[in-house]
Amino acid sequence: MSNAELERNKAIALRFKKYQGTPQMPQVEKEVLAPHYNRMRGGNLHLANNARDEDMGHPGLYLRKAIPDRVDVIEKVIADGDRVGLLFRVTGTHTGTFFGIPPTGKRLDVYEVALIRIENGQMVEGWFMMDEIALLMQMGAKLPPRSDGRLVAPPLPEGGEDPDALLARLAARPAATERDRNRLLAVKACARPAGAPESDCAPEYRELRHGFHHLREHGRKNSLGELVLDEAIADQCCRVEVLMAEGDEVWMRFTVNGTHRGSLYGIAPTGRRVGISAVRILKFGGGKLRESWTFADELGLLLQLGRPELLLG
Repeated sequence: MSNAELERNKAIALRFKKYQGTPQMPQVEKEVLAPHYNRMRGGNLHLANNARDEDMGHPGLYLRKAIPDRVDVIEKVIADGDRVGLLFRVTGTHTGTFFGIPPTGKRLDVYEVALIRIENGQMVEGWFMMDEIALLMQMGAKLPPRSDGRLVAPPLPEGGEDPDALLARLAARPAATERDRNRLLAVKACARPAGAPESDCAPEYRELRHGFHHLREHGRKNSLGELVLDEAIADQCCRVEVLMAEGDEVWMRFTVNGTHRGSLYGIAPTGRRVGISAVRILKFGGGKLRESWTFADELGLLLQLGRPELLLG
């Protein structure tokens, strides 16, 4: 795909984002959304699922009833083939009911990631994930209780490709460009539970955000030590769903799966199978990994373990 086509795809995704909640939105949606557009995952998946079939109050289209002054701050944009990735922060004031959470008047500033697929100048697929733990923490709220007392856990993911198989497939092609080589290094890191080997990292390598950021902060704040996920979910493995590269960055959407057989910050082993989504943004230079930023669905994990209160009080 030419650079002009990639830039066009970025412009389409950014136009969709810019006009959400504005008077121009209906016309823009007609132009940029394909008739068969598939919103695979909503940003507030768990809060929405928790409120389903309950009289909790809806935050409105693009959350505008709950956050009327919403402004999305774009931090990163990437395009590769027919896909566009956006990393942005949702900012605004919580002044309306948000999936059962009454207005708090609190200022919000939380991360969300979007992975969008575009065909023939229109969006055909959208996948979104917001940091719902951070959102609830900033509101000072818990997950609203359902009338039936149930916790609605996400289903186990079934898609994606084994990273070793993907690595073999990529290695079979000539690594003609630096982007090709960066893709190989990114998948190689995903194939190892401990992450990228030290030999693939630059001396100044920085992990800007851990995937299980809030769990780590919980452990440090409560003097519980570092998060050792390999002990709590010893058989964990990942499957790669989306792999994108542009410039010196590689974006990867993947799932982390396994069995909860060890204590996790006081959650006794449940023997349950867990599987959650994560997005990792890797920055390379000179054939070495220099930075990583990872965002995992921590609320989804806690719901699967039946313990969302661990982080939400």
